[in-house]
This record gives sequence, C-alpha cells and structure tokens, in this order.
Amino acid sequence: MTARAAGPARPPVAVVGGGLAGIAAALALGEAGVPVTLYEARPRLGGATCSFDRGGLVADNGQHVFLRCCTAYLGLLRRLGTADRVLLQDRFDVRVLTPEGRRGRLRRARLPGPLHLLPTLAAYSLMSPADRAGAMWAALAMRRLDPGDPALDGIRLGDWLAAHGQRAAARDALWDLFAVAALNIGADEASLGPAAMVFTTALFGRADAADIGVPAAPLGELHGSAALAAIEKAGGRVALSAKVQAVGPGPSVIVDGTRVAASAVVVATPHQQAARLVPVEAAPDRDRWRGLGASPIVNVHVVFDRPVMCSPFAAVAGSPVQWIFDRSAPGGLTRGQYLAVSVSAAGRWIDVPTAEVRDVFLPELARLLPAARGAQVRDFFVTRERRATFRQGPGSGALRPGPATRWPWLHLAGAWTDTGWPDTMEGAVRSGLEAARLTRRHLDTLPHALSGSFTAGDARGAEGAEGTEVAS
Repeated sequence: MTARAAGPARPPVAVVGGGLAGIAAALALGEAGVPVTLYEARPRLGGATCSFDRGGLVADNGQHVFLRCCTAYLGLLRRLGTADRVLLQDRFDVRVLTPEGRRGRLRRARLPGPLHLLPTLAAYSLMSPADRAGAMWAALAMRRLDPGDPALDGIRLGDWLAAHGQRAAARDALWDLFAVAALNIGADEASLGPAAMVFTTALFGRADAADIGVPAAPLGELHGSAALAAIEKAGGRVALSAKVQAVGPGPSVIVDGTRVAASAVVVATPHQQAARLVPVEAAPDRDRWRGLGASPIVNVHVVFDRPVMCSPFAAVAGSPVQWIFDRSAPGGLTRGQYLAVSVSAAGRWIDVPTAEVRDVFLPELARLLPAARGAQVRDFFVTRERRATFRQGPGSGALRPGPATRWPWLHLAGAWTDTGWPDTMEGAVRSGLEAARLTRRHLDTLPHALSGSFTAGDARGAEGAEGTEVAS
C-alpha cells in the first residue's frame, strides 16, 4: 500500500526502540508511504531477540517460540521475508520428560476445538486417572472464562486451579508446563487474566492454535538484519547506536544531545525506559508503569560431543530444567549437539554463578536424557535476561497503558502495553501495528495530510529485555 504526500514535506515519524514493537511500527508506516526514522541505542535491531557468536557457534540470547495463533508475528515474518526460516508444527505435539525416566506426550487429536485435546488428556501417562478427569473438567471451566474480564486480573492462577480441584501433581505435569513458559511467572503468583488468555486462545480454542513454531535461523538474522533491510526498502531510515534521551515537546526527540524534529513519535522501548522518556504532561500515569516490575529468564547452553536428544524440543516436569531445545542447526554446529535449556520465572537462578548452575543442570540433563550420561561437554555457558518480561501478577493488567497519550502525536508500543496479550512476541508486534495505525490517523488530521490509509491487516489476519548477560 502506498500514500502520496501533498504540500510541503514533513519530518519523518520518529520510532524510538528497535525491538519487535518498533520494527513492526516502522515497517508498517514505511509501507504506508509515511517517512519514518527508527532510532535504536544498540548497534543492532531485534531488542530482546538477538544472537551472538561464541567461537564459531551462533547462539541466541534466549529461546523464543511462537504458536500458530500468533498471526501478527507470523505476518511480520512474511513482510520481513523470513517466514521460511521458522519451523511450525502441523500438529501440536509435545513430549514431556521427568527425572525419574517417566515419559508423557501431549498431542492434539484431529478433532475440532476444544475437543482436540480431550483424548490426549485422557491418556496422559504422567497424571493419575483422577487427575486426568479433573484436568478435563478444569479445561472446560477455563474455556468459559472471559480473559478480558477485569475481575480476573486480581485473581491468582494458582488459587483458581486449586478451587477447581487441580492438585500439585496435576499442576506440575500439565498446567505449569505452559503457564510458566508463557507468563514467565509461577502459577501461584500469576494473574488469572493473562493465563486465561493463553489457555483459552491457544490450548482450548481453535484446534490448530497451539501448534508450536521455533526459529530455524539465528534470531539476529530472523529479526534484526532482515528488519533493517525491510525498513530501508520501504523508504524508512534506521539509525543504530543512536540513543534517544527525551521526547518532545514539538513533536521532537533528543538524540545524543541534539533535538530532532518529527511529525509524530512512537515510543517502543521497555516500560522502565519509556517512563523516563515520556514527559509527565503526556502521560500523568507514567510512574504507574514502573509497578509492572520485571521477571527474569535464564538460558543454559550446553554443547555435547554427540547427539543426546532426538526430538527438536521437549518439556520437563519435576525438574529445574523446564524446556530443552535442539539448536544445533541454527547455531551452525556440524558435530555433536547444541542444547539450550530455557528457565522462566528464573529468580532462583538469575544471580547464581555459572559453576553452580553447571553443577545442577548437567546432572539434571543426564537424568532426563540417558544418552547424555556418556557424552562429553564441549562448552557450557549461561545467558541471563533480568528484565525479560514485566511481572504478570495480580493487578498488573490495570497498570498496562493503552497506546495513546495526552499528546495526539505521541503513542506507546511494546508488549507491556495493553494489547490483550501477555508479554510475548505476538503482543509486541500487535502493539507496533496499533501504534502505527493511530499515528497514521493523527497525520491524516493535519494540514497537507498524507492521503491513503493504513490497516493493521496482519493483526486481523491472524517476550523485552534491556540487556543480556553471558557467562561461561
């Protein structure tokens, strides 16, 4: 879609922040014919999704997965030209491991939702027959919840599960597998609102909604370099290593000490940074955003001298290990196997020295994967995302702002804004598309407005950290 300028040229829209939200906003504006400049303080795009080289091994800072219901994110990949560089299941299928050697499998049946998961729950070997029956009834009760009901924001997921007969064994073998990974917070501390959104939309909604997708390329290529090329191709400009220190008035932004005029501004940074950038005149409630807090994620990276796991990924119950991913091919490993262990709600591990993490996680992997017991470890390192997501506990939904501010030319974007989704890549992309739509609408009200229109079609057609620590 294109737009034609009439009258004097306006300065570009300034998009602040080069994560998925900023990328989505800048690309949508550029495709609509709106001049745009994307400012990113780091020397790369991608935000919380990035890659780095470690002695020839390409490692991601964390394991970012998506589901088939993440249609805005999939739409962004298509626009970036990288949709062929992800692997998406044709049928939801998760193997579940335990340290005791018991194995389970959750695989959807070829039935319409929500019936598609009932057969696998009925046969799930890691739960007792009574817990299986109870899980099915709880799943049906969860499906009846309205994730948009504000009352759910104040209820703990753990309390709701207990009230619906879900014992600790059932939670560990089923509910926590997905809730902790999706929300980055323990079930006893998680808000029922975003949890209900995850379960009703993904697991208990459309039959294929929860089919899992994983990157088949390094995240730096999938998002960062591809976004740089796509934005510039659409006529936009990307300014890397360019730190925005303040917004407005004007509209304008101060970049590395210099005020730069803009026709509008989209702030697409993590919430702590946004609260510092956005003037109180534009957002009197900005100090509330800090109440969203942060939840950490730790990733444990292990390179073995031989293959030790045959599936592309596996979930784990009853262990510090939560999810294991085979990243050998994306990492460029040709001999042995590179596994990445993703640990959400990782407050227990965020400050633990790497040597101690190794002492715990290597024996755990040996218990979970028999082939690892005789394998040699060629490399071991840990990446830590201290502010991987905001803390999605009770009351957090009420703290999430919408995209609009009191200044009509200033909009907010980011997975922490009120997108209707948890803090995920999908939420980030949707927020960027909405900020771009509102920016276009504002520009259309001005003299010499750009003609044409923008619609967030990818959203209808249908996780950010400020820094990564790597330790060996």
